[in-house]
Amino acid sequence: MIGPGKIAVVGIGNILLGDEGVGVHVLNELRDRYCFPDGVELIDGGTMGLDLLPFIEGRQRVIFIDAVDFGAEAGAVGELRGGEIPERLSSKLSVHQIALPEMLSAGRLLGTLPEEICLVGIQPKSIDPGFGLSPEIEAKVDELMARVVRKLSEWGIEVRSKVHEGS
Repeated sequence: MIGPGKIAVVGIGNILLGDEGVGVHVLNELRDRYCFPDGVELIDGGTMGLDLLPFIEGRQRVIFIDAVDFGAEAGAVGELRGGEIPERLSSKLSVHQIALPEMLSAGRLLGTLPEEICLVGIQPKSIDPGFGLSPEIEAKVDELMARVVRKLSEWGIEVRSKVHEGS
């Protein structure tokens, strides 16, 4: 059984750098459109990097949502697990990605990493200064949310759409 606060969904990125902020935008959409049961916490990780460690310590599972350089065309969606995350983030898009692998390494050293870590990511089109997502990335927000909801479902967590509430 998953206990209170044992799963975290963490949106990371800088919303002032276009598509680089996709993780935070998707997290906010998830919060607006879905009801999450006790035991699941949605966290706006922004560009916290190493400072995120206390927010994931003691969790059983964590899903990160982020812009990732998959070396693919803009809008390509992918999923990374555990050790794949630091390896893939070796090609950094931004400063917060420098600290994410280090945060995971620190957690591993301290023995405080969650049992399972997943990163749902998307290849950005532009990480130039500017607020909002490019049309290519905006068109994939629903797909990113569906991936997060599907992963939670795999973990035995039921997420309900707010659209169906009260109907």
